[in-house]
Amino acid sequence: MAARSLRRFGTLLPLCGSARQGSLHFRGSTCVFSTAAQQRSTGDECGPEDPHDEPKHPLSDCALEHKAIKLEEQVRDLTERYRKALADSENVRRRTQKFVEDAKLFGIQSFCRDLVEVADILEKTAESAAGEAEPSNPNPTLKKIYEGLSLIEAKLQSVFAKHGLQKMNPVGGRYDPYDHEIVCHVPAEGMQPGTIALVTQDGYKLHGRTIRHALVGVAVESQE
Repeated sequence: MAARSLRRFGTLLPLCGSARQGSLHFRGSTCVFSTAAQQRSTGDECGPEDPHDEPKHPLSDCALEHKAIKLEEQVRDLTERYRKALADSENVRRRTQKFVEDAKLFGIQSFCRDLVEVADILEKTAESAAGEAEPSNPNPTLKKIYEGLSLIEAKLQSVFAKHGLQKMNPVGGRYDPYDHEIVCHVPAEGMQPGTIALVTQDGYKLHGRTIRHALVGVAVESQE
C-alpha cells in the first residue's frame, strides 16, 4: 500500500513540474505581451516626429555679417543718390527762380532799347530849341517850346530811373569795353590818356545791365 502511494506520488511530481513550468512560461509570455503593448501604447501617444517641426538651422555669423555689410553699402548708395537728386533739384529751382526774376526785370529790355532812341531825338530837339531860344532872340513861342521839351525830357528820365533804366555819364572815366564803344580818339588836353573825353551817343543800363553801349571818344597823347 505504501509502495503504491509512493509510485503515484512519483508519477504526479513530473506532472506538477510540467504544470509549474507551463505556468511560469505562461506568466512570462503574459509579461512579454504586456510590455510590448505598453510600448505600443506609449508610441501611439507620442506619435511619430513631424519633420516640419525640426528647427531650422540659423545663418552662421559670417553669413549674417556679410549680409549686414551689403545692406550698409546699399543704404550708403541710396543716401548718396538721394543727396545728388536733392542737390540737382535745388540747382534747378535756383536757376528757375533766377530765370523768372530776370524775366521780370529784363522783360522790357527790347522796349527800353526802342524808347531810348526816342529820348535821343527829344534831347537833340531840346538842344536845338535851346540854341534858337537865346536871350538875343525875343521869340516867346520858341522859348515856351524849349521849356516844354526840357520838362518832357526831365520827366522821361525820371520814368526811366523808376524802372531801373539809367543813362551813363562816362566823361572823365576810364574806358570799359563792356559799357563803351570807341568811335574816335581826341588829344588829351588836361586829361589822362585812356580816359573818355567826349560822348557822341549816350549809353543806357537796365538794372545794371548794359542794353546800349555809349559811343565815346578816348583821349590819347598828342604827337608833336
